[in-house]
Amino acid sequence: MNDSHSSSSDSASMAAIDQNVGRSRRSGSGDQTLATDIPRHWHDIFWLGVFLFHLMGLALALAVLGLNRFKKSDRFNFDRYTSNTTVTVENSHGLTEDYWPMYGLGGGVGTLLGWAWLLLLGSQANHMMKISVHILTTYLAVVSVLCFWSEQIFWGVTFATGAALQFLYVISVIDRLPFTMLVLQKAVKMVWSLPEVMRVSYAFMLVMLLWMGLWSFGAAGVVASNINLNGRWWLLVVLSLSLFWTGAVLCNTVHVIVSGMVFLVLIHGGREAASMPANPLMKSLRYSVTKSFGSICYGSLFTAAIRTLRWEIRGLRSKIGKNECLLCCVDFLFHLVETLVRFFNKYAYVQIAVHGKSFNRSARDAWELFQSTGVEALVAYDCSGAVLLMVTLLGGLISGTCSGVWTHIKWNDDRVTMVGSTAMLMGMVLVGLAMVAVESAVTSIYICYAEDPLLIHRWDAEFFNQLSEALHQRLQHRSSRAREVLTHNRFNAGIQGTVPV
Repeated sequence: MNDSHSSSSDSASMAAIDQNVGRSRRSGSGDQTLATDIPRHWHDIFWLGVFLFHLMGLALALAVLGLNRFKKSDRFNFDRYTSNTTVTVENSHGLTEDYWPMYGLGGGVGTLLGWAWLLLLGSQANHMMKISVHILTTYLAVVSVLCFWSEQIFWGVTFATGAALQFLYVISVIDRLPFTMLVLQKAVKMVWSLPEVMRVSYAFMLVMLLWMGLWSFGAAGVVASNINLNGRWWLLVVLSLSLFWTGAVLCNTVHVIVSGMVFLVLIHGGREAASMPANPLMKSLRYSVTKSFGSICYGSLFTAAIRTLRWEIRGLRSKIGKNECLLCCVDFLFHLVETLVRFFNKYAYVQIAVHGKSFNRSARDAWELFQSTGVEALVAYDCSGAVLLMVTLLGGLISGTCSGVWTHIKWNDDRVTMVGSTAMLMGMVLVGLAMVAVESAVTSIYICYAEDPLLIHRWDAEFFNQLSEALHQRLQHRSSRAREVLTHNRFNAGIQGTVPV
């Protein structure tokens, strides 16, 4: 009976691949109407309004917070509202311009790292990603030691825990890194062949840097204010959450633009193809900042957090072993996160770019497409998103360290962690904008492979064969694991049946 289940599982594994190939043969040269001449509609308008309202309100608040202590202490007489919790003279923390240059340093370092990474995409990107994967653990450990040395116990424990988690995650996925690097290499090849995509990334990094000028002005005003320590931290947390959302929106806007371009190139068989529509970049840009912008704002609230949680749970789940109690708890969390992923995943942005759908519908359609074709097994095996996140974290840590060290030289107190942590977030957002072009190419490749594998075969036949072989192996692996679970359950049921009551 087990043999029959084995053969049926293997045949089911091959059916997904045969389904893809069959669809490719039926599609001929690819469905060229897939991404062109589709009527677009406004979606998720409520979230578009929320984001714009938040952005305008925050801009006003940042200007007021920064001006309150710019060249003049307590310009708007805010200290009267905090006089019960602070002693104005003793707790004076200076002026906005005392901290603004330190934030400028963090933003400048993040911009240089992002631009340098983009410039080295064509020749050294693979080496840079490998180095980033392995050096991040060391960097986190070194920063934790420096924090303990500076008697910042909380941050020392935080970075030490981060170093341990990073090390455990790399160990858990070490066997996946060769395939991950292969996919990243092909994504880099695609991005490098589209110079207009590189220019979009540079332009959005500049837009983000301009916004960070105002954001850091307000954050510097908060650090310099006479509000008590807890009050300043809460204000910085609120500002950081806002910056994270704004940065995610800009990153995902680039994601939609790049995905639209990559899909068009794959559908039409090349950037210089005669069937390629005129000004595809401007067309993709126009859709992303108008009718699709509400969906981008909505998805940016949740996708990053859910995706990071999914990576961590997958890594933990693969290393638990046979501890059934712990495995049961982790499986519950795993299925909960998998349910959320159906409604919030980065592949939704490709569907938004190509088909102009709402975010939730795009996320569901992308996930159902992966599940119906078996490509979800390949997506789950790939760690390219985690590798790019490591590069982003490393860039943020370097930016935060530079600003934190400068602050430590001038003031050795709580202001070091305030400036350092917020500057780290600034660096992460800026470097993340550089990473998103490659991540968009990766997601577009998977969607194309699921919808019409012939598009990938026409672009790179060798890569198509490697993807198909990897998919076959992953489906066989899942089938073997399913057989092991079934055999184990039957064995337990047999033992329970032989025990007398």
